[in-house]
Amino acid sequence: MNALDLSIHRPVVPSAAHGLARRAMDLTIATAAAIVFAPLMLVIALALLLEGGRPIFFAQTRVGAGGRPFRMYKFRKFAVRCDPGGLALTMAGDSRMTTVGRFLALTKFDEFPQLWNVFRGEMAIVGPRPESLVFADCFRGGFEAVLKYKPGLLGPAQVLFRHEAHFYPRSEDPLLFYREVLFPAKARLDLAYYPQRTVTSDIIWMARGFLAVLGLASSPPISPVSPPIGM
Repeated sequence: MNALDLSIHRPVVPSAAHGLARRAMDLTIATAAAIVFAPLMLVIALALLLEGGRPIFFAQTRVGAGGRPFRMYKFRKFAVRCDPGGLALTMAGDSRMTTVGRFLALTKFDEFPQLWNVFRGEMAIVGPRPESLVFADCFRGGFEAVLKYKPGLLGPAQVLFRHEAHFYPRSEDPLLFYREVLFPAKARLDLAYYPQRTVTSDIIWMARGFLAVLGLASSPPISPVSPPIGM
């Protein structure tokens, strides 16, 4: 399948399926976070400008709920002159990262601009991590069920795979390793959690996400690839 062809991903849930309570919680938390972290975001923007100039933000099309594509925003971590067609993964010690970019990768502060995606209703605070179009073809064999849920800033996969960039074996193709090992592992975590989530459990994962940024949440061991989840 062509990874850019999302036509096979029919909308599987209506936009209201996220729930009014969660949407209200998303807007409340996003508003509070935008106010509290506004000074920090301004400092990051100025640091990026001084280090390498514009653009400050990195925008990329991601796969959203129901397979609908949307533009996701981050603070730029790579050099301005970096090849936009380069590796679709960020590796440990990635030479494309700037000094400020390495700090953003370590702290996950590059994710702050996604608060805008939350305001727009394209993302939630808690939800599966949205994949880039390069990996759109991974949503098959049962894993397309992940697309029932609005993607988020935080969640089980984001917390437990906090240091994902360090998981790639040097002897293996990183794209193949992601497709065969990391994506299935994260998708199984998502499918084990989201069908039975509660607002309370989402709040707990928010707290765990904060602890992960502080380095207080552990990462799971990588197990051998198991068969995809059946339909």
